[in-house]
Amino acid sequence: MTQFEQVTPFLHVPDLQKALDFFTEILGFTVPFRQPGYAYIHRETVGFRLLEAEEGSTAAGRRRFAYYIDVLDVDALYAELKPKLDTLPPGDVHGPADKPYGQRELLVLAPDGELIVFGMEIRPAEVAKA
Repeated sequence: MTQFEQVTPFLHVPDLQKALDFFTEILGFTVPFRQPGYAYIHRETVGFRLLEAEEGSTAAGRRRFAYYIDVLDVDALYAELKPKLDTLPPGDVHGPADKPYGQRELLVLAPDGELIVFGMEIRPAEVAKA
């Protein structure tokens, strides 16, 4: 019997509302649960737990983490998100681009400095069946 459903990492953020705006308005997540200083966000099979870091905390936005979300079609996701991604500062979005390690990735820098990566395996084109 399978026990594991998903991983929902904590992201320590300096400004919870700013992080929620980014994840909901730019990346299309929903907020099924929220309380002061904490929120759970979700989209399809991916969830994050956002915890507002206290001022001066070393937990907030040091680019120590890159959160990798495996997707079925990174180009389709990019097309969906592009109008909102275009509102982000220059340099905060990279891709989609093929990487030498066999992944096609879209990188998005969150307002707190953490890196959110959406990626998929690059598969050789299927040989047309006769």
